[in-house]
Amino acid sequence: MTNSTKPEKIRCDACPVMCFIADGKSGACDRYANHDGNLVRLDPLTIIEDTEQKLVPFMKDIDPADWDGNIVKGDRPFITAVGAGTTYPDYKPAPFIVSQEIDGVDMVTVVTEGIFSYCGVKVKIDTDRHIGHERDVVYADGEPIGHVMTSEYGSKMLSLGGVEHLTGGSKKEGRITCDALLRLCNREAVTITAGEGDHATEVVIQAGKAPIINGAEEKLMRVGCGSATIGMFAKQWLNHVEDVVVVDDHITGVLSEHQAGKELDIPATGLKILGRRSTPGRYFQVAEPGTGWGGTDVDDPLQILGPFNPKIAKAGMRLLMVSTTGEQSAYFELDKNLEPQPKDMPAKLRETTDLIAENCEPSVCSVLFMGGAGGSLRAGVTENPVRLTRSVKDSLTHVSCGGADVFVWPGGGITVMVDILDMPTGSFGYVPTPALVAPIEFTLRVSDYSTLGGHMEEIQTVAEMRTDELRRVKPNLSGHNPMSPSNYRWSKANKN
Repeated sequence: MTNSTKPEKIRCDACPVMCFIADGKSGACDRYANHDGNLVRLDPLTIIEDTEQKLVPFMKDIDPADWDGNIVKGDRPFITAVGAGTTYPDYKPAPFIVSQEIDGVDMVTVVTEGIFSYCGVKVKIDTDRHIGHERDVVYADGEPIGHVMTSEYGSKMLSLGGVEHLTGGSKKEGRITCDALLRLCNREAVTITAGEGDHATEVVIQAGKAPIINGAEEKLMRVGCGSATIGMFAKQWLNHVEDVVVVDDHITGVLSEHQAGKELDIPATGLKILGRRSTPGRYFQVAEPGTGWGGTDVDDPLQILGPFNPKIAKAGMRLLMVSTTGEQSAYFELDKNLEPQPKDMPAKLRETTDLIAENCEPSVCSVLFMGGAGGSLRAGVTENPVRLTRSVKDSLTHVSCGGADVFVWPGGGITVMVDILDMPTGSFGYVPTPALVAPIEFTLRVSDYSTLGGHMEEIQTVAEMRTDELRRVKPNLSGHNPMSPSNYRWSKANKN
């Protein structure tokens, strides 16, 4: 009989949870594990590299023997923060601070996976369908995770996550919020419910995919509001119909009253819209929001019409009613009592509704990660964090997330927003504090890095990098290059 000793657990200091991890096991975040007493990062460090592109030389003054055919310098890797590890606790330098020469300029990229408690996503859903009133609470698995924002042109907008939901509510609310954010940022589908009671709407959201609203997959994003649709297609209807109504929850358009109709000499028809008249041919509040015609609750478009004016209208007048995507349409003719009667739609009019649909873009969901780079991130770059903030605002330091271009909000701090589809897959992780873990890179000249008090002793060249495993991905479709001189103020100054 032999004595067996239980292997010692090791403490992980990559986040505030401070897990004790047994040999062969991973921590609560599934990002770090104990391998034979060593704390290891499970996901590989990701670099962006394109070595496949070769172009044929065409300039006669170039000696082919001196030129490798790679005029886009695609073989230069960009070290992302995906899989790099974190800077927690704050005093540690970033996991990788890597230098390389770009067109004669010594550049350095500081990479770290930030622990973001102050973070969330902004979701753009291309649809006219009603998915909730502004300020309606958005739920996932019964817990509040965000709210409906004001609509944008042809799209519904959601704000999900944020520190109030991650840490400001119950433990369950924080956990479910973090889980929903993680899945959305890693391009997975998430089912949410907007609103409550009778006007609750279920939506399946997935970045780059069409939304599924109350079980129906959305197809098209509207070409414009009802008024805009009238303006765009007025000529297509000329001589084929006396009047057209484009049904829209926001601005319903009427051809005969619209300025486009007036310029085409289309006479008045006596048509009456049951809504609030704004300007000629433009009506608000013709119905309640819904999932019917043009984002209204209307299934029968005649509901929004009042009686025709007998002093103007005539029997036999032709009327087309159509939604802002062309997906719903109906053709009517006035009978002797001046009441519209449904008729088979003439081929010429069918062509116009098909043209509206053809001009509509596919309906998709867009997910933008938004987070604030706080103490951990900045202290990992420099011992004087405010200098990094100033350097970013002065365009001396370029910020990217997984190599993707970000929008840095004006004002104080470093608050970034990035399209998750521009980032490598699997870029996001989590810690059960709860918070999201997201990659962020700071790229600048070595000389500027020294000036802002960076961790100069930690700089290593690309050739000197030591890591057990590398994941190589191609540049994103946006073609963003964080090291391009066009990102920096000093490059612009040299051109002036």
